[in-house]
Amino acid sequence: MIILSILAMTCLVFLSRYLFLEPRLPLRLSPGVQKLLSYSSPAVLTAIWAPIVFTHDSQLNTSVSNPYLWAAVLAGIIAWKTNNVLLTTVVSMAVFLVLNLVVWG
Repeated sequence: MIILSILAMTCLVFLSRYLFLEPRLPLRLSPGVQKLLSYSSPAVLTAIWAPIVFTHDSQLNTSVSNPYLWAAVLAGIIAWKTNNVLLTTVVSMAVFLVLNLVVWG
């Protein structure tokens, strides 16, 4: 049963990607739908990072001793000012490591 589920999910993902990426198929999305889909990536990423940053042991954690919060704020500022993904990632990870191990470790 598990193998069947995995194969069914594989087929579903492949077909959904193939329908939109194959240039010879006549399927085109309207500009309204394209604009609506442009919000899906930020929404999914927010759903991933927000619980990591703001919760600890199933409790809301917005204290000043939260290294996740400090690193996330710094990453947001660096990304906004520089538009450099690599710099944002490396600096925010380094700040998180220093805060987690040295300051509040």
